[in-house]
Amino acid sequence: MSISGPDKDTAERIRLRAALIERIGGYMTAHALGVVADLGIADLIKDGVRGSDELAAESGTHEPSLRRVLRLLAAVGVTTEPEPARFGLTEVGALLRSDSPDSLRAFTRVFCSPMWLTAWQGLGQAVATGELAFSSAKGSDFYSSLAADGEFSALFHEAMGEESRIAAARVAAAYDFSQATKVVDLGGGDGTLLAAVLTAHPHLSGIVFDSPNGVADAPAVLSKAGVADRCEVRPGDFFQDIPGDGDLYIIKSVFQDWNDEDAVALLRSCRAQMPDSATLLVVGTVLPEAARADQSIAYFTDVNMMVMAGGRERTEPEFRTMLTQTGFTVESVRFGAAGPLSMIQATPAAAR
Repeated sequence: MSISGPDKDTAERIRLRAALIERIGGYMTAHALGVVADLGIADLIKDGVRGSDELAAESGTHEPSLRRVLRLLAAVGVTTEPEPARFGLTEVGALLRSDSPDSLRAFTRVFCSPMWLTAWQGLGQAVATGELAFSSAKGSDFYSSLAADGEFSALFHEAMGEESRIAAARVAAAYDFSQATKVVDLGGGDGTLLAAVLTAHPHLSGIVFDSPNGVADAPAVLSKAGVADRCEVRPGDFFQDIPGDGDLYIIKSVFQDWNDEDAVALLRSCRAQMPDSATLLVVGTVLPEAARADQSIAYFTDVNMMVMAGGRERTEPEFRTMLTQTGFTVESVRFGAAGPLSMIQATPAAAR
């Protein structure tokens, strides 16, 4: 029997209320994910189905509480519960495994960490005043806090490497590297992107350039990829001095970290020090000019950067304006060319 009349209206009202309540509960899911990722529960489940009693014994946790958290995650599609108190992993949940080629365990631990969640509690103040929520909560800016916490810094850079894997493979496949010989990855972190590019294009050599903390794990990543003999690791500050001996410069997911003033300063540094014949490839999110539901992650990232670092995502016209005013000519914009990320190719304008 179909629902009609007042009953149908009530069902729709219940559905709408449930949809909002699910979104309100997002922070609860984040806390649950952070706990499970910290404990390595997905590694304990692996490919099978395990009892919550076994998982609690192996993780040193309180079984009834762990079971309830895993049940919540089953309700949102991360774990499964085929039998009472026995849990497996969905395809989404499998990304929490450390040994998954697409693992997001470190990414989850960072974004669901107390540091992140505490800063996000200041969102209301940030909206009211424009002040940086992270600095208000922690008393220092994000990058200073990161540099002062070696353990969290290592986890953060591991997370950024995880986030880069799919985009790195897409950049390596989607961009024409035939005219390049030496690629400089500015803000290249642990070298995940450049390792993928050099693996796919044996004629290239490269430089990974980032802060000393940022490049700490790059030698190991490059060595594991078998490209260490073609890639140099250089620590430095890209606001002050960048390598001047490349012919293709890649900046991936960096501009979102900075406000407009700092983003322009970074581009001016690049323009002043890169050869006139070189090419700049910006890889990152390019926002639609009006919000779209199918690009929700871009808007999560945009507000996250507002909260954590004072940065922002940008639209195509905003990128074009910044590049033009700092001495670059935009040659092309390829939306979604690097998975969810876009690629903007620019060259130095004729005169500095």
